[in-house]
Amino acid sequence: MSETTERRIALFVDFENLVTNTGITAANFNLQPSLDRLLEKGKIIFRRAYCDWSRFQDAKAHLHEFGVELVDVPPSTRAGKNGADMRLVIDALELNYARHHINTFVIASGDSDFCPLAYKLRENDRFVIGLAVKEATSPFFVKACDEFIYLKTDERRSESRHRRSRSDRSTVVNSTANGAVASEGSSSTSSSQPSAPSKRAPREIPLIAREVVASLLSRATGPINPSLIKETIVRKEPDFDERESGFSTFSRLLEAMEKAGLCTRLQQGRQWYVTSREGGEGKLTGGKTPESLENHEPKVFEEEEDEIPDPPDHGD
Repeated sequence: MSETTERRIALFVDFENLVTNTGITAANFNLQPSLDRLLEKGKIIFRRAYCDWSRFQDAKAHLHEFGVELVDVPPSTRAGKNGADMRLVIDALELNYARHHINTFVIASGDSDFCPLAYKLRENDRFVIGLAVKEATSPFFVKACDEFIYLKTDERRSESRHRRSRSDRSTVVNSTANGAVASEGSSSTSSSQPSAPSKRAPREIPLIAREVVASLLSRATGPINPSLIKETIVRKEPDFDERESGFSTFSRLLEAMEKAGLCTRLQQGRQWYVTSREGGEGKLTGGKTPESLENHEPKVFEEEEDEIPDPPDHGD
């Protein structure tokens, strides 16, 4: 399915799976970031969450705010196991056959038991997106989906904030110490060199991106739309995210690949395309960029005006 096609999305949430040994609790569960990601892809027209809600009262009000229908599935055995996953599968398949306008199914769970459901939905030409915490997700379920989105837990966010605050305190201490030393006016301070600014960790082009671009360009007969490259990468690695490699957007990743000589970007109007480099150096598919191609700028071709011959000169 093309990214330009608006997706009509059905969201199914296996709630107990998301809040069991994942770092997320019923009280701090926040559906907003996930909905924001999904709304970038299309319209969410079905929202349903399954579990024994007597155990997770703290999450009910928050889910109601986002229009999520809560399906209560009490324990069906003495051991306390409930049939939420089975109920979810039945409802998803029923919706698949009854609502043909719904073309995207989001399964919020990391349980590999949902692999058969994902395969059946894809078999019926539905786009399947998985949604769960990375540390609590089965790799088999990731591969069963067309795309996978990882939830961020509050523990990971608090740990990141703690590292930043600790770094800020270290900076303040160093600045105070340097100021005290400078006030003494010693000769050693006057002759010292200023400390070099900290450098960001180098960004690395993912191997899957290199392989996909090289494969597509080797078979292409013309420029390729970047969205096709991204779709192909995600089909091979559903949980691919260029931000994990240090690139804020996919366009930044393509810029880095162009500098590395893996491709060339061309602009036509407002649209960018990707192509291989043909020229005296041959077709570039990898390796270092020759010096003649550094600081390369796309060529601009101007249309030549047709020359109109002068009318014949007839003598009197």
